[in-house]
Amino acid sequence: MVASEITVEILKALLVVAVAFLYAAVGHGGATGYVACLGLFGLSHETIAGTALMLNTVVAGLALFAYARAGYLRYRLALPFMLSSVPLAFWGAQLSLNKQVFAYILAFTLLLSALRFLFINEPRAATSQQTPSISEETFHLPSLPLALGVGGVLGLVSGIVGIGGGVFLSPLILLKKWGCMKQTAAASALFIVANSISGLLSRGLAGTLHFYQLFPYLPLAIVAALAGSYLGARRFSSRGLQRILAVVLLLAAFRLFLPAR
Repeated sequence: MVASEITVEILKALLVVAVAFLYAAVGHGGATGYVACLGLFGLSHETIAGTALMLNTVVAGLALFAYARAGYLRYRLALPFMLSSVPLAFWGAQLSLNKQVFAYILAFTLLLSALRFLFINEPRAATSQQTPSISEETFHLPSLPLALGVGGVLGLVSGIVGIGGGVFLSPLILLKKWGCMKQTAAASALFIVANSISGLLSRGLAGTLHFYQLFPYLPLAIVAALAGSYLGARRFSSRGLQRILAVVLLLAAFRLFLPAR
């Protein structure tokens, strides 16, 4: 392996570690970050999507564990969305798109993510260091028909793009005051894990699941996600991490909007 190839592999590893740490800290799997970063190396869409979903499942799963242990997981908040999102994520993963459409959808996804991290703050009632039980009483839950409709749309888009959908669900929960920041992170993590597994199964059955090229980076992602999820659930205020993620996603979206050379 020549020096340039070693440099590329080190850069890939550093990007995976950074994305896993930052996203896990706010309860996300990092699929949008992985797709944006890995796209810089000229990998195929199939490899990128499969890798992103695999890493997404692991990282969001670790974040889910950390936030659940901290007492912030509300199943009544997350499960209604998942009832419709999981089957539609499975179907969406089997839809094929041309390269330019894929890039535009992904760029739009990244822009939404960036706006979410830049402009949507935790509701005032939960900005202090409250216990989960107190903040749970502060927020109301969505109706079942609304949750099913929203979950179906998010699941379909997630399956097509190759992400878990937490970047869409999180801002909605915060905007509608269905949960505080920590509860949102926990619900998003569960939502992401379910949709990512659905997408992986769908791509596997269709024969379009390819992630072996980047499998060696999985242990690095696990270590980074363990650190990020613990600090996010127990130590960090999420606001600073959100701003960093917003800048990364804006840059990635800008690149995807540029015409291919």
